[in-house]
Amino acid sequence: MLKIQSNLKAVIIDDQEDIRSINRTLLSQNFPDIEVVGEADGVESGIELLTETQPDLVLLDIEIKGGTGFNILQKIRPYNFMVIFITAFDEFAIKAIKFSAIDYILKPINETEFCAAVESAINTYERNKVAMQVQNLLDHVEDKGKNRKIVLRTMESIFLVDLHDILYCESDNSYTTFYLCNGKAILISKGIKEYEQMLSQYRFFRPHQRYLVNLHQIERIDKVDGGAIILKNGVSVPISHRRKQALMDILKE
Repeated sequence: MLKIQSNLKAVIIDDQEDIRSINRTLLSQNFPDIEVVGEADGVESGIELLTETQPDLVLLDIEIKGGTGFNILQKIRPYNFMVIFITAFDEFAIKAIKFSAIDYILKPINETEFCAAVESAINTYERNKVAMQVQNLLDHVEDKGKNRKIVLRTMESIFLVDLHDILYCESDNSYTTFYLCNGKAILISKGIKEYEQMLSQYRFFRPHQRYLVNLHQIERIDKVDGGAIILKNGVSVPISHRRKQALMDILKE
């Protein structure tokens, strides 16, 4: 469901002229209601462009002249626009972007992925939630605080969740449900494997194909009937035979 007006203003901030041209062409061909009102190639020119044009959509490269796209976001307030990052593969940057549920496109740009990212940004845009997403992104980039948070985005809303408040995740094909300590369940239209990759360094473990567990929330390990993890809220999560030793090794650490 579209949450904003149909005639949108967009800007493109990238230090490669050919990439800006591709972005402009793809927008024109696939989203005729989106008007590109300006382009920039660096931090200072990008800040000036955003201030002057007040766009609805920003296509933002990470590595640009004078710094990064993150530097622009650090200096611009308020965030009255959608942002889609366009970047060559950068594991650290992409992880921070994923934790904030912000759309991104990898170079070289694929038209299908480009259109999917733009449609996703438009369809799930909530103006009053953008600041929360961007601040979480910057906290990851600047490595602020020990209490890491993740943004969970559904078709209805956006949630900012402390990792310590996640009990476990359960997979249902291409969907993942997050179960929180407060009893809330949040259904996300992404597979559990992506979250396993994101959360493994924060002591989340996948003891079974269907489950991803926060090890901080374990009450005990039940060894009967093949083994199960008993969480602090009493929920029992099965342990597959082939993953049991890996779990034991992690818990010994």
